[in-house]
Amino acid sequence: MSSFTPHQADDLSIATIRTLAVDLVGKANSGHPGAPMGMAPVAHVLFSRFVNANPNNSKWFNRDRFVLSNGHACALQYVLLHLLGYKLSLDDLKAFRQLDSKTPGHPEAGHTDGIEVTTGPLGQGFANGVGLAIAQAHLAAVYNRENFNLINNFTHVFCGDGCLMEGVAAEAASLAGHLQLGNLVVIYDDNHISIDGDTAVAFTENVDQRFLSYGWQVLHVDDGDHDLASISDAIAEARKESTKPTIIRLRTTIGYGSKQQGTHGVHGAPLKADDIVSLKTKFNFAPDQTFQVPQAAYDFYAEFGKRGAELEAKWNADLVAYGQKYPAEHAELTRRIAGELPANWEKSLPVYTPADPAQASRTLSEIVKASVDFQPPSTGLGTYAGTYIRYGVREHGMGAIANGLHAYGGIIPFVATFLNFVSYASGAVRLSALSGHQVIWV
Repeated sequence: MSSFTPHQADDLSIATIRTLAVDLVGKANSGHPGAPMGMAPVAHVLFSRFVNANPNNSKWFNRDRFVLSNGHACALQYVLLHLLGYKLSLDDLKAFRQLDSKTPGHPEAGHTDGIEVTTGPLGQGFANGVGLAIAQAHLAAVYNRENFNLINNFTHVFCGDGCLMEGVAAEAASLAGHLQLGNLVVIYDDNHISIDGDTAVAFTENVDQRFLSYGWQVLHVDDGDHDLASISDAIAEARKESTKPTIIRLRTTIGYGSKQQGTHGVHGAPLKADDIVSLKTKFNFAPDQTFQVPQAAYDFYAEFGKRGAELEAKWNADLVAYGQKYPAEHAELTRRIAGELPANWEKSLPVYTPADPAQASRTLSEIVKASVDFQPPSTGLGTYAGTYIRYGVREHGMGAIANGLHAYGGIIPFVATFLNFVSYASGAVRLSALSGHQVIWV
């Protein structure tokens, strides 16, 4: 029996997301309306029922992280951020894809309130999500204590067929399965359409079996267009699994409600005028008006902000109590949250002179290997409190995961490989530079 409780504003809120996404793309005369229209139901359920975050303080440390790996669908994320109460106005939505706007053509961290990581190159966000999940597992293992479960957030990732075709996602998914990251929930928009057209022409692998072989939990929702209860149940089931990451294969119709729904025609181009009229009429919106937000939708999503503010207030009180019982750990944790380095850190640096004998770069990169490995405790290979991650031979995944580690906060990751292999990771290195991630490459 489903635990989902319907709300009278559910259908209206989903229709609002869809029509706003269409208006964003229409006004800009560019963008991708199809995925936002298809994923509107799952986005609505995820944020209205599950995500713990505070739009009044988008940097609350224990917030759930959300990553839109299929960043071309950013109209969906911008609409949600506006409706949920983040610092993104209706005028900002109207400036979608315009120069210097807060709503660029792909999500950009540090530019738009509520965006965790910069996405766009497909698969990068998937791997960033693995990094965010690793960071949570590590900091929880280091600082959580009995009766003080301070760091316990989830990371939710939306991705599409294109993300799963990219090698960086495969590298990250393989490692995430090995690391048993039960705090990671990926929702795969299985709409059978990519930039090439129908996935039948290029992407026919069994995604379920692939992720099962990685060690993931695989769940299905066959009707992502209407079945809110099944969507909710799948997300709830995913969050219960503590020893495996979860991917939910969500069957949706791209461009749902459009005359071109289910086709490549609605993937990356604005809807035609007559199609917009038909769509809005179907959803009981005024066909001659744009950027309509019923007050009932605003009121419903305001509950998200109220819940988040209450959760943050409780967390802040718990943090104070934690400091009273564990002052040393509290001082270290709050220092790291603030992004400050330890006092006199530079005195711990090794010193080299021209007179020193030559050493191989590999040897120099290993001098910091003095900690326990970051591994699932059940393997006997290390613990989540460990700080040395064995990436195997996954350079691109390593770079993108490191970006997620830094994006989480409290961690300055370093990664190392041969110079020749860095070229495999160039996509992640570029995004690291653009995003200002403090990732050290050796």
